[in-house]
Amino acid sequence: MKTLIHPTAVIHPDAELHPTVQVGAYAVIGGHVKVGPETTIGPHVVIDGLTEIGARNQIFPGATIGLEPQDLKYVGEPSWVKIGDNNMIREYVTINRATGAEEATVIGNNNLLMAYVHVGHNCVIEDSVVIANSVALAGHVHIESRARLSGVLGVHQFVHIGRHAMVGGMARIDRDVPPFMTVEGNPARIRTLNLIGLKRSGFSAVDLQLFKKAFRILYRSDLTFKEAIEHLEELGEAEYLQHLRRFLLLSQMPGRRGLIPGKGKAAKSGGEE
Repeated sequence: MKTLIHPTAVIHPDAELHPTVQVGAYAVIGGHVKVGPETTIGPHVVIDGLTEIGARNQIFPGATIGLEPQDLKYVGEPSWVKIGDNNMIREYVTINRATGAEEATVIGNNNLLMAYVHVGHNCVIEDSVVIANSVALAGHVHIESRARLSGVLGVHQFVHIGRHAMVGGMARIDRDVPPFMTVEGNPARIRTLNLIGLKRSGFSAVDLQLFKKAFRILYRSDLTFKEAIEHLEELGEAEYLQHLRRFLLLSQMPGRRGLIPGKGKAAKSGGEE
C-alpha cells in the first residue's frame, strides 16, 4: 500500500481508502472520506467533508471535492458528495457538498468532467454525461444521462437538462433544456434535434422519425403547449416519448424554471421573453 500513496500526501487516519487506491503528491484527504477500489487521486487534489467516491475513478491534479457549498444558507449542517464509478474528473474541477442536513451533491457513473468545471451544491449528474471545460453549474442543477454540455457556459440554479440533450458552447442556460434537443446561442434557443447524439446512442430509423415528428409538433407548429402535449400522446407509448412528455409537463411545476424557447408557440409556454 505504501507504494500507492505518495509520502507527501496528507491523509486523515479515519479516511477509508481501499488498498488499491493511488494518491499523488501533496494530496489532502479528510477524515470522513471513503474511496473505492482502483480510484486514482492525482497530485494536489483536496477531498474533504462527507464524501463517498466509488470504484475506478480518475481524479486529476488540483481537483477539489467535498468542501463547503458556496451558499449563504449553509450553516454547517452535515451534507454529502456522492460519486459513483468510472468517472473522469479533470484538472481543477470543483464539486461542492450540498446545502441542507443529509442532502447530497450526486454524480453517477461513467461521466467526464473536463478541466475547471464547477458543480455547485445539491446538483445531480446522472450517467454518461460529458461536460466540457469551464462550465459552471449553479446549485440544484439536474443533468440527465447522456447529456452533452459544451465549453464555457453557465447553468442557472434549479435548471434541468434532459437526457441526450446537447448544449452549445458559451450559452446562458436559465431554463430547462428538454431531452433529445440541441440548444445554442445567447439567448439560448432550441435549434434542432440532437440527431448525431441520438444516432450514436443506437436509436433506430423508426425512433428518429418519431423524434422528428415530436420536434415539429413542439417547435415548428402554431400549437399551444397543451395542444402540443396532446399531439405527442398520439405518437405512441414509446418510453422515450413518455419521458419527453413527462419532462415538459414537470417543467411547468412550481420550483422549475420553465422551458428554453423555440420557434413554435408550444415551446414558448415555459417562459416567454
